[in-house]
Amino acid sequence: MEINLIAESVKFLILGMSTVFMFLVLMVFVLELQSKIIMKFFPPKKEEDSTACNSTSELSRNGNLAVVAAIAASLKSYKQSK
Repeated sequence: MEINLIAESVKFLILGMSTVFMFLVLMVFVLELQSKIIMKFFPPKKEEDSTACNSTSELSRNGNLAVVAAIAASLKSYKQSK
């Protein structure tokens, strides 16, 4: 009787794993199709001016420098108060 239970469990294991695998394969194909459809109707916008990108990177760099300066100032203040 135990051998029959083991055989049944192996059958369920194979059935379950193949069901999950087929679902994942189907999901990949559906997502690729959805991506193609979305790109067809909503293409990505082209950047017209490269200077706009440079100014935003400069702003983020300046923002990062301001954060670093604030952290350094707070650490200096903390060490002086000890």
